[in-house]
Amino acid sequence: MITEIQILLNDQIKYEAAASMQYLAMASWADNAGFSGVAEFFYAQSEEEKAHMTKLVKFVNERGGIVTISALEKPVDEFKNLNSLFEYFLKSEIFVTEQINKVIYECLQHKDYNVHNFMQWYVTEQLQEESTARTLLDKLNIIGDDKTGHYLFDRDIIAITAAVE
Repeated sequence: MITEIQILLNDQIKYEAAASMQYLAMASWADNAGFSGVAEFFYAQSEEEKAHMTKLVKFVNERGGIVTISALEKPVDEFKNLNSLFEYFLKSEIFVTEQINKVIYECLQHKDYNVHNFMQWYVTEQLQEESTARTLLDKLNIIGDDKTGHYLFDRDIIAITAAVE
């Protein structure tokens, strides 16, 4: 495995693990704030990111690379409100997309088409993740500070969570 790409894949493993832990912290915040639907959404997101990480680990190992499991920083666990929670969600997904794009770029530079092909799944996944984050944030921006709207949002996000699982 090309060293530069192996380093980027190990970085991506760390980013996926960090996203999993971040979404777990966000789920916990939502649970404590009484938003059980939002909590379930982020618990599911956390599990999904963990699966993305594991998929990368297995891929690197199958290619004869060396996986490095890195320490993670403490995730952000305090949010002002639902809007700030979902703004952070979108910011996190945009960051992951940027990192995946770096892997793709290096694959093309080194003509590593096997890794490039593997990473296309992540490209497609990130398009969906960013779209979901933007849509949910847009809905919250429409709702504003309306508590009834927050209640309905929390109830209705269950349908999105079911689609993710």
